[in-house]
Amino acid sequence: MSSQPSPFAETPEPPYYVVTFSSTRTEGDHGYGAMADRMAELALQQPGCLGAESARDAGGFGITNSYWADEESLKAWKQVASHLAAQRIGRDRWYKQYKVRIARVERAYEFTAPDDGEQA
Repeated sequence: MSSQPSPFAETPEPPYYVVTFSSTRTEGDHGYGAMADRMAELALQQPGCLGAESARDAGGFGITNSYWADEESLKAWKQVASHLAAQRIGRDRWYKQYKVRIARVERAYEFTAPDDGEQA
């Protein structure tokens, strides 16, 4: 059994909301890593935030999915002052392009393969 925490957000049974933030980064860090960590920590403290998943490739393309209990919670996160400031800096310094998509999750399912040492 793996002792590593799962990279997947633990979400409840649908319905809930997902905000998908797809982006292409500029060259260099310029404080991005620290701010990204801070925003992830702050988002998870917000009422209604269910979790997040994030990945970025070596070329600078990344996707972050954040999951929210309801539309009101995700709208409230959009208005948090620190988040608004990070968005402004992101447009000025960190992103070449980004797209935000918001959707209501109606169905969700998963698969987990058994560990190599487990019997089926």
